[in-house]
Amino acid sequence: MKLIVGLGNPGKEYSNTRHNIGFNFLDYYLDYKKIEPSWASKFNGKYLQTSMGDEKVIFLKPQTYMNLSGDSVRKVMDYFHIDLSDILVISDDLDLNVGNFKLKLYGSCGGHNGLRDIENKLGSPQFKRLKIGISNNKELDTKDYVLGSISSHDKKVFDELFHELCFVLDDYFSMPFEELMNKYNRKNK
Repeated sequence: MKLIVGLGNPGKEYSNTRHNIGFNFLDYYLDYKKIEPSWASKFNGKYLQTSMGDEKVIFLKPQTYMNLSGDSVRKVMDYFHIDLSDILVISDDLDLNVGNFKLKLYGSCGGHNGLRDIENKLGSPQFKRLKIGISNNKELDTKDYVLGSISSHDKKVFDELFHELCFVLDDYFSMPFEELMNKYNRKNK
């Protein structure tokens, strides 16, 4: 069983912000797969249990706010007996330009509070990541920037990127992660 976690903040006021890119991509992917998103509320999150081929999959949107995302991830992991190696966390990344992404086998949180909390609650940084670039604006406070609205230009770029990321996620269910990284990781544009 695999656990796909999209990071974001609950509430309409955050729905179009850069920090909610994980939530937004999960919604896009489920629409692409024509899966009716009948989210159940439990484990401090919204989750959806389905199958991708022979693989059972849980999609999770923690509802704890970004900085406490690990609470929800830990509860789902424990309840469904999911191995650390079967967790993929989708998050925004300030160090990647809009339109870029990076798959990582594991690593540091890179200053991302949601990833930091997941590492702390799981007791390990050894989970897979899909980082989606949101660029950075050094003229703004980081909190203000990540919680700022996505521009109409960037929205178009994200829509194109999300289309490509659907193929990445499809392949995630059928190939070793190292091969996935070799196939899809690229330099920043």
